[in-house]
Amino acid sequence: MPTLNITPQMLTGRSQQHLCPFSAQHLAHAQMLDAWLALCKAAMVDGISLQIVSAFRSFERQAAIWQAKCNGQRPVYNLQQQIVDITQLSGLKKLEAIMLYSALPGASRHHWGTELDLYDAAAVSSDYQPQLLTTEYQAGGPFARMDAWLTTNAENFGFFRPYLRYQGGVAAEPWHLSYAPLSQAFLAAFSVETLRQALLAHPIAEQQCVLSELPYLYQHYVENICDLSKQNR
Repeated sequence: MPTLNITPQMLTGRSQQHLCPFSAQHLAHAQMLDAWLALCKAAMVDGISLQIVSAFRSFERQAAIWQAKCNGQRPVYNLQQQIVDITQLSGLKKLEAIMLYSALPGASRHHWGTELDLYDAAAVSSDYQPQLLTTEYQAGGPFARMDAWLTTNAENFGFFRPYLRYQGGVAAEPWHLSYAPLSQAFLAAFSVETLRQALLAHPIAEQQCVLSELPYLYQHYVENICDLSKQNR
């Protein structure tokens, strides 16, 4: 793996210089492309067609999602996938409700270009719209076979799932795949102060509360990921 030159802009979704097209609609880190293509080829041998729902997301895109959820214009879900009335929450409880499924702008792993949200196109009709619900990836769901395949094979290509299970921060996201050789370097280069400076330069909804709770939010929703060494257990 070539030496990485990771800038604060890359870490917080304000640069695309490290990205390349992974599909007609999606950008991701250029140094992940070969591993991604190898993963797709291996999956196809087993009848699984890995397709991307989401890859790189900019700070601006994440901020728009965040704003809409803070305003109640986009649904916010709890762990049972029930809609939460966000207008009835305030302070830290409001932030935690949103961050269960949506990252803080500037703190999304998708900013790095190392993360992919996936589904198996071979398991559904061509007009199927993935909802990214855990039930789609559990037993009886259309993507359960892909989920099992990734558990067995993803690590062989350098990938892991940082939100394989819920552990008190981000909800379980079996569709979320991360390329460890890059994402581990990005996480090591990231810091609370890097995030704080990005938010001071680009204020977001609930800015005052976010800044006051930033060390807690960073610990629980950025650093708190599933152990790479236990993905196959």
